Amino acid sequence: MSTVRMPAEALWRSLRLPAESLSHLLLSEQPDPSVNSSFRIGTVAQTTIGLSGLAAAEFHKLRTGIKQDVSIEARHAVLEFKSEAYYSVEGESGDEFALFDALAGVYRTKDDSYVRIHTNFPHHKQGILDILHCEPTRESISAAILQWNAEDFETEASNRNMVATALRSFEQWNAHPQGQALADTPPVVLMKVGDAPKREACGSAARPLEGIRVLDLTRVLAGPVCGRTLAAHGADVLWITSPKLPALPMLDVDTSRGKRTTQLDLNQPASREKLASLVDEANVFLQAYRPGGLASKGFGVEDVVKRRPGIVYASLCAYGWEGPWKGRRGFDSLVQTATGFNVAEAEAFAEYTSDNPLRPLPPKALPLQALDHAAGYLLAFGIQAALCKTVTEGGSWEVRVSLAAVGRWIRSLGQLSPASGFGKGPPLPPRAMDGPEVSRYATRIKQSQVSTEKFKGKAMIALTHAAKLSATPALEGEAPMRLDAHPPAWLSRRG
Repeated sequence: MSTVRMPAEALWRSLRLPAESLSHLLLSEQPDPSVNSSFRIGTVAQTTIGLSGLAAAEFHKLRTGIKQDVSIEARHAVLEFKSEAYYSVEGESGDEFALFDALAGVYRTKDDSYVRIHTNFPHHKQGILDILHCEPTRESISAAILQWNAEDFETEASNRNMVATALRSFEQWNAHPQGQALADTPPVVLMKVGDAPKREACGSAARPLEGIRVLDLTRVLAGPVCGRTLAAHGADVLWITSPKLPALPMLDVDTSRGKRTTQLDLNQPASREKLASLVDEANVFLQAYRPGGLASKGFGVEDVVKRRPGIVYASLCAYGWEGPWKGRRGFDSLVQTATGFNVAEAEAFAEYTSDNPLRPLPPKALPLQALDHAAGYLLAFGIQAALCKTVTEGGSWEVRVSLAAVGRWIRSLGQLSPASGFGKGPPLPPRAMDGPEVSRYATRIKQSQVSTEKFKGKAMIALTHAAKLSATPALEGEAPMRLDAHPPAWLSRRG
């Protein structure tokens, strides 16, 4: 077994998938450094994207008997880990693109530490301002947060259902009760949660997930990346969001590719009834509510499995299903800060630049949302592994992935020397889709045939999928470019 495949081999075997299939996974032999970071982002990207592709190929083999190779180029995989930045829509300048709100970021605290706040959604921004009693400017927030100790502010934000985390080192996270609760948690957990007959294998599927119906109830990045990946392998993915919740259109355009989009307000009985009817014909239920969040609406794992035996129920959360933070809100940037990545990256960069000011060093984020993207592809890997189990063993299955557990796995891969990570790791290219590097991986995607004034008849340029399947190449699909483009209904299955 090639050493470059060792991380993939460990995860593949952990889900009890056939070891002989690993020989069909073809990875870059020197994936690191593929970007300017001390962490092995190239390995992380090609491993997680590769596993999602290999699991698709495995399910297709079970259905058709066809074997195929899955190849990944590490740099392409790294750019796909930043896909939300690398797209353009015809007629749109893209000048307003920003991954984070202007007020989001890190701020110094009274106890000579830092906190990171997340203000992309209006209610989160207002909630932080209400705690601080300050004006919506970075200067005003900086002055107000200097009156707080880091962990005190983190606790107050959580108590008010806001999102902020205190800066911690790896050692501090290890000692934290939530870090200890996650100490033995793998990045992907697969559990049989009910009995059901074996899925009948169909020998005529043209795509790995042809005929598989996926309900996608996720938001922002990791969950939507998972749904986009399943769509690329042929699934009918219906992305359901709420018309009452704020959206992030600049992210949603990219992560909606290949899906159909619709909206339901699950606080309304009629919408819950509609979702229940969709569950009756679904094969996968993908959700990113906090643990227990959907059970109150009648769509917890027990509810869905009882209603639809044989289904795969996949869940994503920030900090896992055990421990004092199991219900806490979180996003990639916040989990990076809370669990030690921002300290470790800052220390490595300071060593590389020989810049050693008084501690603490200002936090340094990873160059991309590595936890989000890795979690999304690992979730797709787990879902497709579970679909394989429905053929070989039968049953209903639950898949669990948390950002914090994925972070532990990334950390377990170790760090590069600062000279290698920052001295040899190439930076991400400019956002221009006609640039020499980005254009190598770009493709044109048509808008879905829906009625919309702003995007009617337009197309977008986006990155191709990095997982290259030799027999069933990933579908680039169409792009709805809005969250309410389709009715809440399934497409007819062929045959």
